[in-house]
Amino acid sequence: MTEQKADPAYLTSDRVHPGQYEVHPDQKRHSLVARLKAGDRAAAAELVDGYYKQIYLFMRRFGHDRQISEDLTQESFFNAWHHIGQLRDGKALDSWLYRIAANVSRLYWRKHKHKEIVGIEIIDVPDSDGDGYDRAGRYEQLEELKTAVGRLPVKLRETIVLHYMQQLTIANAAEALGVKEGTFKSRLNRALKALRKDVT
Repeated sequence: MTEQKADPAYLTSDRVHPGQYEVHPDQKRHSLVARLKAGDRAAAAELVDGYYKQIYLFMRRFGHDRQISEDLTQESFFNAWHHIGQLRDGKALDSWLYRIAANVSRLYWRKHKHKEIVGIEIIDVPDSDGDGYDRAGRYEQLEELKTAVGRLPVKLRETIVLHYMQQLTIANAAEALGVKEGTFKSRLNRALKALRKDVT
């Protein structure tokens, strides 16, 4: 199979010059998936560049330490590359990647049942005009919330991480976990009730 050369202009910049039309994100994803399915290793590098940070943060927010998160993130991309044929189309790319990452994370926890969950990475506290006592109070609440999220059962923790921390829609988060939206909403409600009870 001969290797096709990509248009250098396509690879070098995402900036749109005057008179050009901006490529829709869905079109970019469809193009990327098509290239991945064709075995294009440059597309594999592009996939990692585009999604590494959010998959790594998913692992951190799920309670893995930094080194394990890096290892599991790399494993997730390795699995994605080898199972790209299972992906239907580019529109489902984000939730498909999260599904792979969630499975990799679950498998790790099953193998290391007694391993302790480390500090969960949560969205930064927004800056405020309040005094230092207010900020200290919010940080304390966040620490308490992190601990409570870490204590949730895996299935409930996944809903909080995907929907509130990774900011996936209910539909995409449910797809990422391979469950119906109603099931996801039910788990999310149970998770929120458990957190309210735990942090009050």
